[in-house]
Amino acid sequence: MDFFPNRPKSLKVIINPYSHKKEAKQVYQEHVAPIFKLADIRTDITITEYEGHGFLVLKECDIQEFDGVVCVGGDGTASEVARALLLRAQIDAGKDVDSNFTPVRAPLPLGIIPAGSTNILAFSVHGVKHPVTAAMHIIMGNLQEVDVCTFSSHNRLLRFGFSGMFGFGGRTLALAEKHRWIPSKERREFAVIKTLANLKSEDCEISFLPSKNTHLDNQECKRNGNGTNAEEQCSEYEWKSMQGDFINISIMAIPCLCSMAPRGLAPDTRLDNGSMSLIAVRNSTRADFIKHLKQYGNLNNQFNFPFVETYTVQEVKVQSRIENRWADETSEEKADFSSRCPSVVSLKGNCPWNVDGDLMEESSEIHIKIHSQLITLYGRSIEECDESTVQCGCL
Repeated sequence: MDFFPNRPKSLKVIINPYSHKKEAKQVYQEHVAPIFKLADIRTDITITEYEGHGFLVLKECDIQEFDGVVCVGGDGTASEVARALLLRAQIDAGKDVDSNFTPVRAPLPLGIIPAGSTNILAFSVHGVKHPVTAAMHIIMGNLQEVDVCTFSSHNRLLRFGFSGMFGFGGRTLALAEKHRWIPSKERREFAVIKTLANLKSEDCEISFLPSKNTHLDNQECKRNGNGTNAEEQCSEYEWKSMQGDFINISIMAIPCLCSMAPRGLAPDTRLDNGSMSLIAVRNSTRADFIKHLKQYGNLNNQFNFPFVETYTVQEVKVQSRIENRWADETSEEKADFSSRCPSVVSLKGNCPWNVDGDLMEESSEIHIKIHSQLITLYGRSIEECDESTVQCGCL
């Protein structure tokens, strides 16, 4: 182990026992704990009891005692722990999150043991959804810097996140949250199918600041379905804007790899390049939109549609021009967590956003900004995927 100078000797482990099919605890005990023991890594384990428990633990514990934090669960667990680390960093640094501030880096690296129904973050960092692979990255101290977005409104921080979707992605999640009694896989499929059946567009104004990453600008500044090269539009780093009806708007700081999208939902971005992918899907027929969704399962031409536009950006502002009324159906536990955790915002009568698989509702303009390499994860960057065939179980 002397060949791995970054390997941790003490870890804070947070396990979500309710993740997916309630397998997280078993996954850790059978596949991860023995490896940590062989590597002589000390662990302090917390098994969460309610939503937001992991956040409170990291807010109150003495993190200086540990070399890293490990979470066992799905994307929701990983996102909660990542937000907790980042918010803890801002609090310790005396930052005012209700102002226009520059965030500081998370104090400790985060390891993600995939054990959820969705594991996009782990898949993007490890290349596979495999607990032992994730554990090996941790014990060897493989570190990967990762970009993070801030989602804010009127200079008030709403939350940190890696990706956000507005429109179809937000409506689908909002519908799924209203049917929590349905098992997770069936709930997701039901929400997707029903949202497609009632497909709607959002009247929005989108403003964005093109990326200054010159390595990306030559190839990825903008692409659209009709093959138009718009490098001239992005050659000047000034705010651009567009208006109209959009079925879905995605802003992603990581590739968002998963089994249904082998190249990722945002294949033109990387984990640590200081830019985001803005993918705007304009109004189209239901049949054409379904074709676009199915195309994510292929390795090429995901955005080869005339109604899909992609940009590489560093900031985005999204303003819905029609007020949507979504009833807040969240439980008292979630409302209580929201009051204690400033990283989660859920307000009545607002437009639903899907941020890292969590529902965020906000009526006013949302400002998303990239912050380069704000958090460190245990893992390695995955540039290419060798999968040739993928089957989607919901479309």
